[in-house]
Amino acid sequence: MQIERVLTAAAAGFVLLLGSVAAQQPPATPSPAPTAPAQTPPAQPPAQPPAQGRGRVATFPAQQRPAADPAVIARGKSLYASVCAACHGADARGGQLGGPNLLRSQLALNDQDGELIMPIVKGARAERGMPPIPMPDEDIKAVAVYIHSLQAAGRPQGAPPMSEAPLPDPLVGDVGAGEKFFAAKCSNCHSPTGDLQGIATRVPDPRTLQAAWVAGSAGGGRGGRGAAGKPLTATITLPTGEKITGRLVQIDHFLVTVALDDNSLRSVNRDDKTKVEINDPLAAHKAMLSTLTDTDMHDVTAYLATLK
Repeated sequence: MQIERVLTAAAAGFVLLLGSVAAQQPPATPSPAPTAPAQTPPAQPPAQPPAQGRGRVATFPAQQRPAADPAVIARGKSLYASVCAACHGADARGGQLGGPNLLRSQLALNDQDGELIMPIVKGARAERGMPPIPMPDEDIKAVAVYIHSLQAAGRPQGAPPMSEAPLPDPLVGDVGAGEKFFAAKCSNCHSPTGDLQGIATRVPDPRTLQAAWVAGSAGGGRGGRGAAGKPLTATITLPTGEKITGRLVQIDHFLVTVALDDNSLRSVNRDDKTKVEINDPLAAHKAMLSTLTDTDMHDVTAYLATLK
């Protein structure tokens, strides 16, 4: 029924498009009787249905099936775990024994009710490393239904389907240890009574808070401006001793360009006698990523979660 609706909608769009083309033709005007046989106008190419635009969501075979019986899905999940997971992985993205990713398999996507998967299970690809598996047809169909349920719930690019298990809680660190780490590593730029005051209220989700402070976007420095929003700046020292400071626009091996306070641009050729110093507001956060441990990250997150 779903395929019929798709075909009906496509046909309707085709008819509307033909009508639109016909409506754009100028109306015929009466003319005297012709003295010569009328010329037959050249045949017009058939109108094409409108191409799918960027804003439309593509429709894949896995999304054209009606919802399956939950009991069949559950049975297929159990069978898959005991028979198929070793080769194709617990999440169907491929396993250690070399089985392919079933979420992106074109055959599995085109299969509707096990008719394409069943021959494979019964040995149609034995020469390619897929041994025949003695399973009743109804069990194979149940496994196919389960695979289709994963495909329908899966995210783009073969990502695993969403899990019903709750996400891990990042608030597992030691608040006291996090406060000590903050005082030693972060207090030069941030303050719990300044830019980070009330950060746990502004960013109540612990996962978002953790991602934000690690990336350098949770606070705003002592001046209250977000570090992530501050641009790179450069100070150019010319051979004469003159210094030019501004927002970095471009830099390569030959030229450096900065925007001055009046928004004018200043470009300087780079040579051995010209010194360029770049100030990155996130330099400390980027450097910290190579030394930050999971324990430190969880401790700091636990501490920041108390700043309400």
